[in-house]
Amino acid sequence: MAAASLNLPFASSSAAAAAASSSSSSASSLFSRYTLSRRRFVSSDSRSRIHAHNTVRCDLSKPLKNINGKPIVPILNERNLPNFLETARMEKTVNRTSTRLKLFSGTANPTLSQEIAWYMGLELGKINIKRFADGEIYVQLQESVRGCDVYLVQPTCPPANENLMELLVMIDACRRASAKTITAVIPYFGYARADRKTQGRESIAAKLVANLITEAGANRVLACDLHSGQSMGYFDIPVDHVYSLPVILDYLASKTVSSQDLVVVSPDVGGVARARAFAKKLSDAPLAIVDKRRYGHNAAEVMNLIGDVKGKVAVMMDDMIDTAGTIAKGAALLHEEGAREVYACCTHAVFSPPAIERLSSGLFQEVIVTNTIPVAEKNYFPQLTVLSVANLLGETIWRVHDDCSVSSIFQ
Repeated sequence: MAAASLNLPFASSSAAAAAASSSSSSASSLFSRYTLSRRRFVSSDSRSRIHAHNTVRCDLSKPLKNINGKPIVPILNERNLPNFLETARMEKTVNRTSTRLKLFSGTANPTLSQEIAWYMGLELGKINIKRFADGEIYVQLQESVRGCDVYLVQPTCPPANENLMELLVMIDACRRASAKTITAVIPYFGYARADRKTQGRESIAAKLVANLITEAGANRVLACDLHSGQSMGYFDIPVDHVYSLPVILDYLASKTVSSQDLVVVSPDVGGVARARAFAKKLSDAPLAIVDKRRYGHNAAEVMNLIGDVKGKVAVMMDDMIDTAGTIAKGAALLHEEGAREVYACCTHAVFSPPAIERLSSGLFQEVIVTNTIPVAEKNYFPQLTVLSVANLLGETIWRVHDDCSVSSIFQ
């Protein structure tokens, strides 16, 4: 089973297509003002690859199945792009068979790396990564990268220190192998929360990690949904910052929820800007804010709610779910204030204990995350939906390589 992919708990692909069609034709639809193309998500526990000039597609046709009560999470990897990926890439003719682009995967999330490679129509580069008996990391590239543009896919997810060190050694191996450029593709940037001093005598670990990546030899960083945008300034090299917002919105487009019944909720004051951007894409939905007081790391206490959620479908938006203390207490408050249903959306599913118990306790109608961090099978629960960001990252890599606009993806 793939560790992280797309879980469709609703119905067959035809039903989802009908729902999306009904949604697009209704003036009161959730996405009546949203122009993002409605991709059809279909599921299967088998997949095939078709190689052609501009086509790399996984054919997924069978309905979702359960085995012993555990969901089979299918892999989505569709090369036919929605509208939000079609703008700038067609501005120039590009050579998709260039041998100067090399894609390598670390051990943190090989499933996502393989999906990116499928989308791009490439094979993952051959690399040998192993641990010595004393825990030291050994990396050897098993093919030439001299004069090549190398992209290393490695999120620094738990175990963060192991995966970060592995990324640094991979970068060093590419630099010493005379790679022309080295881009660190970091779907989840660990230590991003340590981006400022909140008390005296604290470190700013995000800046330290940025320095380590730069000094190791990286020429560029591609990151997804950083905890705070100012983290890009910690790097002395270019940073391409992409957002999973189109992926989540594309999935929500299949749902038929009236815009009058919807409210977007920020689980804390720090996430207001993110939630506001999300609400604008949801037909300018109203915004609510959960006011909380944090008394320690990984501990939160909800105080009150700013905004009206009575009788509405609340969609909570955050960049990550760690122990789920913040979002679970926020959801409990929303139910107390009369919310009809509560959805949780986030990019990074860190899921540190006791997150699974909190998220599966019945507070949420659905928990929607992406596969920037691999979700272990033991952490599956009925309300969980995992969306793939492989297409988004793969398209961004092509645009960086082809010197095309990246920001136009999100316009």
